[in-house]
Amino acid sequence: MSDSISIGTVDDIDEGEAKVIPAAQNGTEEDIAVFHAEDGNFYALNDNCTHETASLADGWIEGTKVECPVHSAKFCLKTGAALCMPATIAARTHRVEVHGGNVLLYPNVRGDA
Repeated sequence: MSDSISIGTVDDIDEGEAKVIPAAQNGTEEDIAVFHAEDGNFYALNDNCTHETASLADGWIEGTKVECPVHSAKFCLKTGAALCMPATIAARTHRVEVHGGNVLLYPNVRGDA
């Protein structure tokens, strides 16, 4: 299993907000956005919208979905699935776990569907 990266505590990301973990820090080729969804859970997707270059962390979180700030494509935070046009390609998910109040990101380990 891949090594985890501690990205802070549960209090560091307000519910309905996201934090970007740069590629240089997460060890992948893309920035990863960690979202604190309205269901209280944390999810991670590659930060770049699959339709056009835009930061998903800058989008709007509704429930367990995020809406791209450029063309309103929506993605499921749990599975990465593209939920509406113009996006047709799913976003890459990454596992996130919370242990003792610390948020751990597992880059390149698929998140639970």
